[in-house]
Amino acid sequence: MRLSWVVVILLLSTVASCKKDKESQGILSKAQMVDWMIDIYLAEARTQLLTVSRDSAYKLFFPYPDSLMHKKGIRDSVLQESYRYYLDHPTYLEAILDTVIDSLSLREQRLRQPPVKPL
Repeated sequence: MRLSWVVVILLLSTVASCKKDKESQGILSKAQMVDWMIDIYLAEARTQLLTVSRDSAYKLFFPYPDSLMHKKGIRDSVLQESYRYYLDHPTYLEAILDTVIDSLSLREQRLRQPPVKPL
């Protein structure tokens, strides 16, 4: 009986250490990655709406990711490692992209709704 409890405790500690290992690698959570990707997508969309040449639009957009990383307190190495991690785990990446698409679609729907007039 004691042996089975020891095995259960060892298994639980192994699972917990794997979870902590992911966090200790400096990887953004799924929610953080969704937030990051939405901000980048919206910035790219705003840049495409500008009536400037492609080169000028690139120059306007180029510094944005760095300033966004600074604003959110994300290190470049953490972001790169997060991209690598999620590219190596396509099911997680698919879930992140689905959430990004759903969030952006919901924002678009809200923008298209006529404003509600107060009674």
